Amino acid sequence: MSQTTRAGLAAALLGLALGCLALGPGLGWGFVLLHDMVFVPDPEFSAWTFGLAGGAARVVPSDAVVTALAQVLPAELVQKLILLGIFVLGCTGAALLSPSASLGPRLVAGAFYVWNPYVAERLLIGQWALLLGYAGLPWVVRAVWSGRRRAVAVLPAAVGGFAAMTVTALTALPLALARRGWREVIVTAGVLVAFSLPWLAATALRPEGLAADPVGIEAFAARADTPFGAVGSLLSLGGIWNARAVPPGYETWVGAVARLLLVVAGVVAFLRSELPFRRGLAGAALVGLAVASVGVSEPGRVAYEQVVGWWGGFAVFRDAQQFIAPLTLVAALGLGALTERVAGRRAWVGAMALVPVAVLPTLAWGALGTLGAVAYPSSWSAARAVIERDPEPGDVLVLPFESYRRFPWNGDRPVLDPAQRFFAVGGRRVVTNDAVRVGDLVVGSEDPRARELEHVLGGPSPDLPGAGIRYVIVNAGTVEERARFDVWLRRAHVLVHDRDLRLYRVEGPVSH
Repeated sequence: MSQTTRAGLAAALLGLALGCLALGPGLGWGFVLLHDMVFVPDPEFSAWTFGLAGGAARVVPSDAVVTALAQVLPAELVQKLILLGIFVLGCTGAALLSPSASLGPRLVAGAFYVWNPYVAERLLIGQWALLLGYAGLPWVVRAVWSGRRRAVAVLPAAVGGFAAMTVTALTALPLALARRGWREVIVTAGVLVAFSLPWLAATALRPEGLAADPVGIEAFAARADTPFGAVGSLLSLGGIWNARAVPPGYETWVGAVARLLLVVAGVVAFLRSELPFRRGLAGAALVGLAVASVGVSEPGRVAYEQVVGWWGGFAVFRDAQQFIAPLTLVAALGLGALTERVAGRRAWVGAMALVPVAVLPTLAWGALGTLGAVAYPSSWSAARAVIERDPEPGDVLVLPFESYRRFPWNGDRPVLDPAQRFFAVGGRRVVTNDAVRVGDLVVGSEDPRARELEHVLGGPSPDLPGAGIRYVIVNAGTVEERARFDVWLRRAHVLVHDRDLRLYRVEGPVSH
């Protein structure tokens, strides 16, 4: 067995172990439903799956890939394999990118790359598709620098979609420029564009175009989740906008100082290393940090708002913390290089491999139980069966008209309403609200159909059949909201009714 093969196998096993440790109870049978992480049993292909309905085509092609895999394997198992695959792919890629002749430094680089604040926060906000692209980033660096197998290396990001490919492009293009100049940039850009065609085509086919609410720039800008402010948090590889996506106990001074010092040590060691791609990757990390930091200031937010006004696709820059991914890779490889210097002292090498876990211990066991696997209630399946058997046309409206839910059966974890995926059967469109509330800010809907329904629901007695609605699902809501819905639906037939969900079929001819 060659040294490279041995290192790859060891890193894959380490990544698998760290993935199991991080996911913990989330590996139980059922689904992990948290923030943007939404998987459903027996998913079906729909217009929404391909980005031809709803808001921006962010689920393209990731949802189509999951749906295809779920035709062969149980969807619960598909989710576990993807989440564990992120840890295995990322750890192996970083380990093989490290040039060390010793196994220890490679494993240190791999361990840090998959166990750090960036991975923790993106996992807890449920952005598995972005993390899939992140896991493939070391492979992209390797492919671009060698000039071989770019297409294979880009595949994880291509599956991840819009944000994952944008982060990958930000990393790959400076590397290509540093390697062979503009010719390599053109070739690399060609590969990136080719693998971006699924969501580019879906965006181009939208008759209403692509719009984004500039409010999202302020709502999703990097935030301070350490005592060092927003920029200090970004340098610590944190800074996510959602306070609920931060590991428990993350804000303590001791942990924050340790994580910042670890990143700084890794960056310094990387800059002092002899890695051939040092300048290119350092340039990508600097650009990524700059992109993430722009939204921290008022002038920066104004600039981003203007750019988003030109084209809605630039809204990918509003959640700019995601662009510190190349900085994370720089720190990981630097820590591997630092370990190389003490490789003669095996005790120190072993200790270095444990440092990433030691400075972020609360990622373990599903972030101390934040992640968990649950089953959908039987009433959800019963409602889907009713809708699937009905040959009559008409959309499905989900109430309350809010994008995120806290279900008792999901441990009251916040999650993007799964109804849009769960009830998309028989070609029927499921209409939910995609507006997002962040504190006192509301980022407006990108879906013209949702905006249309919002106006309809603003009246005292909405004409749902006239708005093309045949079924209404009520799966949450306060006592006051449910009472209002009862008035709206007093003439509708109740087909499924329990504490978790009510399904109504509204009366009257449905407009097409």
